Amino acid sequence: MLIFDGFQLLDVFGPLEMFAGLHDRVRIVMLGERAGPVASSAGPRVVVDATLADAPDLDIFMVPGGIGTRREVGNAALIAAVKARAEATPHVATICTGAALLARTGLLDGVRATTNKRAFAWAAGQGPNVQWVRQARWVEDGKYLTSSGISAGTDMALALIAQLFGPETAQGIADGAEYHWNRDPADDPFARLNGLVD
Repeated sequence: MLIFDGFQLLDVFGPLEMFAGLHDRVRIVMLGERAGPVASSAGPRVVVDATLADAPDLDIFMVPGGIGTRREVGNAALIAAVKARAEATPHVATICTGAALLARTGLLDGVRATTNKRAFAWAAGQGPNVQWVRQARWVEDGKYLTSSGISAGTDMALALIAQLFGPETAQGIADGAEYHWNRDPADDPFARLNGLVD
């Protein structure tokens, strides 16, 4: 999971809590542009385990959203590092406005993707050649998964777990967390709420 100053707490820890339910079958690594503590948009800090340049090979690379994405879309060094890491990783997932960072790399050009509905116009503006889906809780296109706002990332994470480890495993993790897993990627009432569809 990538972290940067101003990341959204639930974007990071909702999906990671689901992966934590896999116990010793996964190792979670917090990645950043630089080593050291990184402040979330709410204030609490998280420590980077490895920089993007020094990270081990990954099976899944996740990019969260948060107010910090507004700044980081202009961080050429970070965007280049995200691009390199995403190109080398078999599964790449974004939560919320994390899609804007991935869109800036050009890797989503021609790819179907979604993002937070309250910030849809801004995020879509970061990748005009992306096939932005206005109404979707999450979208999977090839190796890329993108989710809508904040809590949708947890549903997307469970969908990825189901794909990699089986649906029974994913449901068991959701049940253990007492989380009502929305399995329908098209179930997105927030698109209408935010005026993106009629």
